[in-house]
Amino acid sequence: MKESIRLLTKAAFVLTLVLLCFSFSCQKQAKEQITEEEAKVLMDRYMKATNEANLALIDEICSPEFVLHTPAYPEPIVGIEGYKAFVTNTSKVFSDFNCTIEELIVKGDRIWSRFTITGTNTGSLGEIPATGKKFKVSGLAITRVANGKIAEDETFWNVLDLYQQLGFTLIPPKEKSGQ
Repeated sequence: MKESIRLLTKAAFVLTLVLLCFSFSCQKQAKEQITEEEAKVLMDRYMKATNEANLALIDEICSPEFVLHTPAYPEPIVGIEGYKAFVTNTSKVFSDFNCTIEELIVKGDRIWSRFTITGTNTGSLGEIPATGKKFKVSGLAITRVANGKIAEDETFWNVLDLYQQLGFTLIPPKEKSGQ
């Protein structure tokens, strides 16, 4: 009886070890790490591509699965071609568009940055004619890097502030009569 309990204990121990080894081997690999220096170089190139509407550079630095989340658009901008169209349009609407990274922090495969955007509205915003007014807004971005390229960029900034600087006003809805 003691022998069978000892065998059972050994079997349980071995089984536990096997399960632990299996569970560790099935864990996802650690996220890609990017150094602060690599992040600075990549973000400098990203800003150059965006500020100068350098479409060839976008091909070099953005992943084919690139996604941009921006509060200026209701849906994400997906893919390199989608981003190229966004950059081209931005350069037409704001001929002197400039985004500058003020500060960045790197953690794992993410680059956290604080940025400032400036420009002058020299092109129409859809059906709204250009105002000729300048703007300056600041914001934050979380940029994910995969295989040395930008895979996703999520930006946070105040769209209302931009439109107010361009001369737009926010008009509240009129009260319905009888309420």
